[in-house]
Amino acid sequence: MPPEASVESHHFEALGTNCSIFAVRLSRGRLLRGEFWVRRLGARLTRFSQDSELSHLNRAAGEWISITDEMGAVLLAALRAHAMSGGLVNAAVLPSMLAAGYTRPLEEGPGVVTLDGLRPPAPLPEVLELRDRRARVQMGCGIDLGGIAKGWMADRLTEVLGPNVVVNLGGDLRARGGGPRGDGWPVGFGGATMLLRDQGAATSSVRRRRWGAMHHLIDPRTGAPANSGLEEVSVVAANGFEAEVIAKTAPLLGPDLAPAYCASHAMAWWLSA
Repeated sequence: MPPEASVESHHFEALGTNCSIFAVRLSRGRLLRGEFWVRRLGARLTRFSQDSELSHLNRAAGEWISITDEMGAVLLAALRAHAMSGGLVNAAVLPSMLAAGYTRPLEEGPGVVTLDGLRPPAPLPEVLELRDRRARVQMGCGIDLGGIAKGWMADRLTEVLGPNVVVNLGGDLRARGGGPRGDGWPVGFGGATMLLRDQGAATSSVRRRRWGAMHHLIDPRTGAPANSGLEEVSVVAANGFEAEVIAKTAPLLGPDLAPAYCASHAMAWWLSA
């Protein structure tokens, strides 16, 4: 077995969660620049700041507005996620999330549950339009990019940092390269450790981001927090974005359909009821 290479690591809080970067033969300064990239882009994609680019888009519902290239790329990813999941991963669930009380970061405490907006959202392609670096959200609708943005950002950051790196943004993870020994990066997965190389992983759970009977995983078929019988799903896929979409879709499908879905779309998976 080849000798283990030195790994530089960097941990920080951003995007409302814990983030980590691990890399072989990268300077501490490069990892810090990775953190700054996450913070800068996250500040534009969050719905919790009135000054963010996403909040501006949501407030301008009904109007075409100019968007940055990064926002356009993430919105395209949201449309891809909707198509990949058969509509179950729908970034247009923002009104339902607000009605369920998810109006601010959970470390600040849940908001008021109104339940008035708990209704099925329209399919995302009917809510969101993109054209020539411009976007429009339909009146009365709103977009939440959430985990889609984290999976997309994990993929992009590994490409920026180099050929042998792991980026973990709150459970949305992308591993690139052979890791410290060349046989893959060791990643905890469903109570075991797996070696990932040029793959992504993600976990979706209703056990953590919850308040009373409410939680953040909205079923777009009902507009209410999901109650499928599956509480946590972890998957390995080709990249972080695809892993996020699969991990979000599976618990919405429930324990009867999720195993077959994961077998068709994921490289490995773990389900917990």
